[in-house]
Amino acid sequence: MKRLLFILSLLILLVTLSAQAQTGTYELNDSHFHLTNYIQEGTNIQDFLKIMGNKVGRVALFGIPLQQQWSYRVDGDHAPTYYLNTDAPLYYYSFTDAWIAMAYKSLTKEQQARFDPMITGFNPTDMYAADHIRRVLQTFPGVFTGIGEFSIHKEFVSAKIAGEVASLQDPALDKIFNLTTEVGLVSILHNDMDVPFAKEGSSPAYLDQVKALLKRHPNATIIWAHTGMGRIVRPVKEHGASIEAILKDPALKNVYFDISWDEVAKYLVATPESTKLTADFINRYPDRFLFGTDEVAPKTQQAYLKVYVQYDPLWALLSKDAVQKVKKGNYERIFDQARLKVRAWEKTHVAGTAAAAAAR
Repeated sequence: MKRLLFILSLLILLVTLSAQAQTGTYELNDSHFHLTNYIQEGTNIQDFLKIMGNKVGRVALFGIPLQQQWSYRVDGDHAPTYYLNTDAPLYYYSFTDAWIAMAYKSLTKEQQARFDPMITGFNPTDMYAADHIRRVLQTFPGVFTGIGEFSIHKEFVSAKIAGEVASLQDPALDKIFNLTTEVGLVSILHNDMDVPFAKEGSSPAYLDQVKALLKRHPNATIIWAHTGMGRIVRPVKEHGASIEAILKDPALKNVYFDISWDEVAKYLVATPESTKLTADFINRYPDRFLFGTDEVAPKTQQAYLKVYVQYDPLWALLSKDAVQKVKKGNYERIFDQARLKVRAWEKTHVAGTAAAAAAR
């Protein structure tokens, strides 16, 4: 048994080193990518590898945990493909995790090393959500690295989801983060810092609740997506100061931010002044930010990398150290550590994992 565990550990190390060697020749990694859309359609993973091409080394891979209902009573023959196309509700779609896992398993080992699949198909208001995550890990050992992107408060989306509205104060959410801490999973959390159309100068509606949640889980690795911004949720007053308070807090050293989504980029590089402020900020905390595209099922490399290109003015102002970490290094450090922790947890919590890994 000890020999088997040693072999498994060696295989994990070799895969990790292989991934690191590969990404050394690429320009960036992508910490935030949706292979499928709101009606669970998307890009074939082999086609996506071609889209990544020689530009993108590794990708955090997930679908979208919500399915847009097509209600004939509401929309007739006009099938909605996006949540803003209809008044019909959204609902949690758990099969997305199996779909992502099977797409990943269809790849060669060398191709798999370029992806970090994420579990998203759970309802964060459900006390059984953590059990879903555990069950996915048990069903697909050796596949997943984290959870997310999943949303709690998200403009226009949260209120459309059938059932209870998600809350940062829900014990179901604490149960999820207790499990991610135990297993070593990375979490990508979407939570708007404020509500849409908030009164100018008012205190952000959800900032204190987010910080309280993060402090309740000091050993969970959490990436706060989009730095708390959205399409309509603009940077709040003193947005940078609010983020810096988190970055300076030693109790929140486990928290990172991604700058994914073109809707975020439009604020960060809106003017030369905003670009310089953003660059100065990231240069001060280069270990805590990751680049992600937040693209959904792109058809071409140009479409896939449009946000990356949108950030060209920002890349030009970052230090050599910061630009390397934001584009690639922080991803590799965070996700490599998670891979090792999750595989180690699987060795002792998933029946037959070691034997199966050794046989592959």
